Amino acid sequence: MRLDTSQHQRMDMRQRMAPRMIQSMEILQLPLMALQERIDQELIENPILVDLRESSSPAETETDAETPTTTAEEAPTTEFDDSDDWADSYSETHRLSRAALSEEADRKHDAMQNMASRPESLHDDLAHQLGYLECDPEVRAMADYLIYNLDDNGFLNLELRDLVRDSGGDATYAQAEEALALVQKLDPPGVGARNLRECLLLQLTPDVPCRDVLQVLISNHLDDIQQNRLPAIEKRTGIPIDEIKEAIEHLRRLNPRPGSRFASTNSQYVLPDLIVEANDQGEYEVRLADDHTPQLAISRQYQKMLKNKQSDPVTREFIQKKIQSARWLIESIEQRRSTLLKVAKAIIEHQKNFLDKGPESIEPLKMQEIADRVEVHVTTVSRAVDDKWVQTPRGIFALKRFFGGGTTTTDGVDVAWETIKQKLLEIIGKEDKSNPLSDEEIVDALSLSGFPVARRTVTKYRKALRIASSRQRKQF
Repeated sequence: MRLDTSQHQRMDMRQRMAPRMIQSMEILQLPLMALQERIDQELIENPILVDLRESSSPAETETDAETPTTTAEEAPTTEFDDSDDWADSYSETHRLSRAALSEEADRKHDAMQNMASRPESLHDDLAHQLGYLECDPEVRAMADYLIYNLDDNGFLNLELRDLVRDSGGDATYAQAEEALALVQKLDPPGVGARNLRECLLLQLTPDVPCRDVLQVLISNHLDDIQQNRLPAIEKRTGIPIDEIKEAIEHLRRLNPRPGSRFASTNSQYVLPDLIVEANDQGEYEVRLADDHTPQLAISRQYQKMLKNKQSDPVTREFIQKKIQSARWLIESIEQRRSTLLKVAKAIIEHQKNFLDKGPESIEPLKMQEIADRVEVHVTTVSRAVDDKWVQTPRGIFALKRFFGGGTTTTDGVDVAWETIKQKLLEIIGKEDKSNPLSDEEIVDALSLSGFPVARRTVTKYRKALRIASSRQRKQF
C-alpha cells in the first residue's frame, strides 16, 4: 500500500519526535544536582552550547547568543518546534576546520572522563533492566509504577490492589500480578518482595545449597529461627538438627535488604528542587530553586558558521547536529521547569493543611488527581516527583511524601495512611513498657480514635516504621 505525502510527513515527524520525547522524560526525572551534572557534561561535550552566566567573549554574550524567551510558566508541557528551517536565517561569517573541531571534541571528551558521575539508584537500575523485557504495554506501565513504589531496600510495602487503583492506568489486577512477577525476576534477587519471607524465597535459585530445607524453614519457621528454637523445628519438620544448622548458615548469606547496596555510604546533602514560602496573606507560593543552574544558549558564532556555504560539508553537518542537540536540551530543560512547577503548585495547593498544621494533617492524594489537574499523564507526574525535594516552612520533604492512599474514618472523613502512622507512633509512645500493646490492642486504640483499620494493616505499618513486636518491646 502506497502512502501519500501527508502520511510520510507524519511518520517522519513521529520518528524525529521519539528521541526528543525520550530525552525530555529523562531530563524531567533528574533531581536538581543530577540536572546540573548533566548540563556540565553537555557544556563539555557540545561546543555549540554556552553558559550565559560565565561567558565573557563578545561572540557569546546574551545579545549574540540564541536563548529561550519563555518562562517556566509559559513553556509548553508537551509541544515541540520541529522546524529545521531556522538554521538558514543567519548571516555568513567565520570558518572552522575539521581538524580544529576534532581537536576541540577530543579535549572536551578527556575533560568529561574526569567528571564524577551520579550513582545509579535502585529504581534507575531496575527500570533499565525492565527496558530489555518483552511484555504488554499495560504490564510494562504497571511494572514501571511498581518499581517507582519500592522502598530503598527494594520492598513493596503497599497493597497491590491499592497500587492498581492509584496508578491511574488501564492495568487489571491480573496484569498487576504479572507486572510484579516481572519485577521480582529482576536483579538483585529478592527485589519486589512484599515481606521478608517472600524476599528470601525469591533468592532461592536452584544453585543455592540446602535449597529444599531452606524453603521449609523460610516458609514456616522464621520466627523459630529468630528465637533459636531449633529443637522445635526438628520436631515439627523431621529434619535433623545438623541439617537445620547447615541450612541456617546458608540462610545468613541471603540478603534481607536487596536494594540496600544502591544506597550511598556517604551522607548526602539534599538540594531542594523547589521552595515553598508563605506570603503576607498566608498563601503558599512555589518557586523553582534553580538560580544557580547554568543558563544555556546556542552560540551565534557557530550558527553563522553553519550558514557559510564555503565551509566543508562535513564540518557544516557536525555543527548542524550539535545545534540540534543543543536546542533539544534547552527545550527539555524548559519543559522540565514548567512541568515540575505546575505539578508542585497543584500538590502544595492540595496539601495546605500539611503545611499549616503538620504531618498529621496530610490529606490522601493520588498521582492521578494531580495528573488530571495539571492535564498530563500520570507517568509524567511520577517522573516529575521522583527524587525531588521541596523546602517548606516545616522543613525539607520529598515530593513523594505528599502522596498516599487513605481510609474513611467512623465519621466519614478521608484520612491519609500517613496520619494513621503518626497516630500509631503516638499510641505506642504512650504504652506501658512493662505491658506493651499487641497489634490487636493497637487496632482497638486506633478505632477509639476514629481510625478503623485491619490488624494486618497495623502489623504492616508497625514493621515499616521499624517498631518491634509487643514481646520484643517489653521491658522488665
